Amino acid sequence: MRRLLVLGAVAAALAGCSATETGEQDQSPAPSAPVRTSATAPPEPEPVADGPCPYLDTDEVSQSNGQQVAQVRLSADEPHPSCFFYRPDGEMQLTVRVYVGDPKVAMAIVDEAAPVDTSNPTSQPAGWEGGYESTDEGAVYAVAKDGSAVIVTTNQQQSVKARSVATQAISGLGI
Repeated sequence: MRRLLVLGAVAAALAGCSATETGEQDQSPAPSAPVRTSATAPPEPEPVADGPCPYLDTDEVSQSNGQQVAQVRLSADEPHPSCFFYRPDGEMQLTVRVYVGDPKVAMAIVDEAAPVDTSNPTSQPAGWEGGYESTDEGAVYAVAKDGSAVIVTTNQQQSVKARSVATQAISGLGI
């Protein structure tokens, strides 16, 4: 309590310092608002190697997205590669991007994938926050928690398919 009284007295004394000797208020410009430092999302990962997705079962992805998976490719990202799932005709059907690190970067990645201004907000699974939306190319489901982000894009219009895969990926990753 004593500390609050001292701080209050100091604040009052400092407030009085802004007046000039003639009693007029100082006309110097007010300090500008603090500059917000926003993080920038790193470039989207690229597939570089064939291999199984270490945190998602191909059969589960096939069932969730409603299309057979013919090939899986991985990015070089560490500790968790992004996984790219392809249809039998060679077209990509689904991607899962994982980021673990700075919470501001995680949110920047989510906002880039599912912009706050245009996407629907979501908080699934519990504790994760982000957005989802359908586009002409399919749907995206992007969520972050602490310093982790999971972004699922699908060629299907139903975002529920992307959400299902995101939930499976989060579970498989243990994050």
